[in-house]
Amino acid sequence: MTGPPPYLAGMTDALTQFPPTLTEARKRLAQFVPHAGVEYARLRNFDHGPGAHDHVSVLSPYIRARLLDETAVTRAVLAQHTTAEADKFLAEVFWRTYWKGWIQQRPTVWDQYLHDLNRLRDDVQSQAGLRARWEEACLGQTGIAPFDAWAHELVSTGYLHNHARMWFASIWIFTLQLPWQLGADFFLRHLLDGDVAVNTLSWRWVAGIQTRGKTYLAQPDNIAKFTGGRFESVTGLASEAPPIDAPEPPAIVPLQPSDPLPLPARYGILLHGEDIDLPRMLRHASEPVAIAYSETTDRHSPWTMAPHVATFRLEAARSVLPDGVTLDVLADAQAISRWAQLHRLEQIVAPYAPTGPARQALDVYEALQDGVPLSLYRRSLDSTAWPKATKGFFPFRKHIPDLIATFGQ
Repeated sequence: MTGPPPYLAGMTDALTQFPPTLTEARKRLAQFVPHAGVEYARLRNFDHGPGAHDHVSVLSPYIRARLLDETAVTRAVLAQHTTAEADKFLAEVFWRTYWKGWIQQRPTVWDQYLHDLNRLRDDVQSQAGLRARWEEACLGQTGIAPFDAWAHELVSTGYLHNHARMWFASIWIFTLQLPWQLGADFFLRHLLDGDVAVNTLSWRWVAGIQTRGKTYLAQPDNIAKFTGGRFESVTGLASEAPPIDAPEPPAIVPLQPSDPLPLPARYGILLHGEDIDLPRMLRHASEPVAIAYSETTDRHSPWTMAPHVATFRLEAARSVLPDGVTLDVLADAQAISRWAQLHRLEQIVAPYAPTGPARQALDVYEALQDGVPLSLYRRSLDSTAWPKATKGFFPFRKHIPDLIATFGQ
């Protein structure tokens, strides 16, 4: 499985449905905002299929790359709705903030996931039964009509409705009896909004690991209702969802302070797939000698990533460049070092990279003996909100009004 299934060969639905530009991100936000209040709260759980996700924002690929951020989205919504009207949507926005803060304080959860994936890669190669079931699930050939449809939609478009993601994960784990890590990997290899924190922890939640003992069970009547009757009388689904055994979460690691901002005469800006918000960086570092992009997409998985994932993020980064400016694409720490030496930089300035491949690549760079100093600048919202993600979402949610008052108005 090193590429898309044969029936999807040549399809470019992902980048057609989600043009990777700052202009498109802002346009979609403006189009959605009038619907972010009571209409969203009433209809958000309905999944009407590819190209018909009219009751949700479909902004997640743009927020994932930070063409938009939680602050900009919140401000736009509150310009047209009260906080009470937009409560459901704002909670969804801050779920992302919560997940990222939770794993940032427990980075070894990601390390353990990668360790599990490497072990499962060997299992898939050596266990014919597991490999067959895994391939059928990834190819959408299980015979479970909604699951297969969602697998096709994901591979083709790089997107799934959030409710479909929950059903899909539940069927993967409890009906197909496949390891949750392989399902999380399948999502991360294809989702345009695939995020280390959100994806990993959401799959753990469905499996009953994230919130101990609390699992999510996909049920035929719920699927029928919220897909508008597209999938009636689904049979063969598991009737129980016993929690998956897993180690207790590790102890919290406090966040490190954000780096200070003083800059020398010659500095470069290094964007990465976690944050390509160049306009924000230029407000703090307005005269860079050069701008580059650290490409780490393939490090999310031991298997091949869908090409549209890397392409979306790279083209989105190019879309924020000032006229006449080129973007150097750097594949590893040594390439970053060569780029800095080529431009005779005295410092590299980068948006903060949270737990995941981008951060791992920057850590490798910083370990080089001859590297130019690197400064990572974390957003104020993240510095304030992430340390509050110590328990479940509902204790975190109590802080959302204060976060909105400080950053969202």
